[in-house]
Amino acid sequence: MSGKRTLTTLFAKSHALPRPPESGTATLRARNAVLVRGAGRRILDGVDFEVRAGQIIALVGPNGAGKSTLLAALAGELELLSGTVELDGRALTNWTPLDMARRRAVLPQSHTVGFPFTAREVVAMGRAPWANTDRQDRDEQCIAAAMTATDVTHLAARPFPALSGGERARVALARVLAQDTPTLLLDEPTAALDLGHQEQVLTLARERAAKGASVVVVLHDLGVAAAYADRVAVLDSGRIAADGPPREVLTTELLTRVYRHPVEVLDHPVTGAQLVLPVRR
Repeated sequence: MSGKRTLTTLFAKSHALPRPPESGTATLRARNAVLVRGAGRRILDGVDFEVRAGQIIALVGPNGAGKSTLLAALAGELELLSGTVELDGRALTNWTPLDMARRRAVLPQSHTVGFPFTAREVVAMGRAPWANTDRQDRDEQCIAAAMTATDVTHLAARPFPALSGGERARVALARVLAQDTPTLLLDEPTAALDLGHQEQVLTLARERAAKGASVVVVLHDLGVAAAYADRVAVLDSGRIAADGPPREVLTTELLTRVYRHPVEVLDHPVTGAQLVLPVRR
């Protein structure tokens, strides 16, 4: 009887609606994460990593370093060989997909939809986890706010497959924002965007973090990471080479070694902003 009661209690708790995390709380945590692909090649090799509420954490590093793999492992989309990933203090294996969708939203690199849904319908998909809860009353508000924030309101009636790459990326981001979760996992959200929309996306990420969300973003532009991230984690061959504030982590010595190319780090002569530039001969 006690065993049945315990299982019932766990099941009931697993579907409880999440509360906003307190600032600084770890919403996601990887412990000694090891992930293997192909012929035993370790894509993640003993990674310890924490995601904290109220912070933007940028994942940077050369191609193949493990940035997107770590993000996917944190999202529960890839199975680890060993180690664990915890969401809100519980292993991912103890959450249902619905529970996870209420706690973290994921923006992948590619944005494809199998049917010709309109842009607004795609954004509305982000509200699916809140169906049959009191939070579904906010569906229209969240959808409209997300589309306005990402500058896609005028695309609402257009078929998603007919949009340009940059437009699809912004609609996909609007879906993530409309999902309204305490943790956002964004994989190269600026890759297909023009300069103005790149800045817009990172400003939105900063605003979400300022309101208490955890934001993890994979970036290739080290200057953008320096400008917007509270923490930068530099990955190198499946390991975290450094993790901390941009001015402590983004150094000439470390970046030159990790990227295997000379890198110069300096302050802007007028604004004092940290600049990270490749040395060009």
